[in-house]
Amino acid sequence: MILYEYPFNERIRTYLRLEHLFRRLGELVSRVSPLDHHYALATIFEVMDVAARADLKSDVMKDLDKQKGVLNAYRGNPGVSEAVLDEVVSKLDACFSALNNLAGKAGQSLTENDWLMSIRSRIGIPGGTCEFDLPAYYAWQQLDPPTRQADLARWSKPLAPLAESIHLLLRMLRDSGSAQKVMAVAGQFQQTLPQGRTFQLLRLRIDPALRLVPEISGNRLMVSVRLMKQEGSDKLQPSTDSAGFELTLCS
Repeated sequence: MILYEYPFNERIRTYLRLEHLFRRLGELVSRVSPLDHHYALATIFEVMDVAARADLKSDVMKDLDKQKGVLNAYRGNPGVSEAVLDEVVSKLDACFSALNNLAGKAGQSLTENDWLMSIRSRIGIPGGTCEFDLPAYYAWQQLDPPTRQADLARWSKPLAPLAESIHLLLRMLRDSGSAQKVMAVAGQFQQTLPQGRTFQLLRLRIDPALRLVPEISGNRLMVSVRLMKQEGSDKLQPSTDSAGFELTLCS
């Protein structure tokens, strides 16, 4: 099954983008090619760009504190394990403290590294990191893989509290939803959302054998899915076939 996710607000959209970048960073750092490590460094800079939003850190900390309050409300409930509750609350506290101890925005300490910033200033230019533009960077790329990996791990470390917090918040958000089987009749599906609940994330799973791509739109009142299929011209066209998929609304 292919999983698609659709955020209902800008905050969750930012969280998903950061999760995507952190996942890519982890995969690239574990490899040994200089080219992979070039793109790992580019990914660090992308994380810094996304995390540059002034209120991001405070938003994440507010969400961590909010989740802690929600969980503490379950204390004394006979259907809830106190041990599991304590474990999750402890993780929330650890993430909150780690973020709170960060000076400034995530990755701000890296901006004091002139060598890294010289690479950052040119990495967005097509071919801007050639050896004749940045000979010191080219020399670093010729180092043995463990040395490069150690450097990347050191540069990634200031971003770790944000990565762990985003991972925990998104995992809890995803766990809040229940999947339902639905049918898109003639390629179209619409569902009115229940009043009194604010949904933050839609998750859609569809069988890849159907070769259909969902175009998702939604707001606080309604969610709509239009199934598309790829024609020989490489263009997506609306599908008129009825098809089933799995839908999860997370709040």
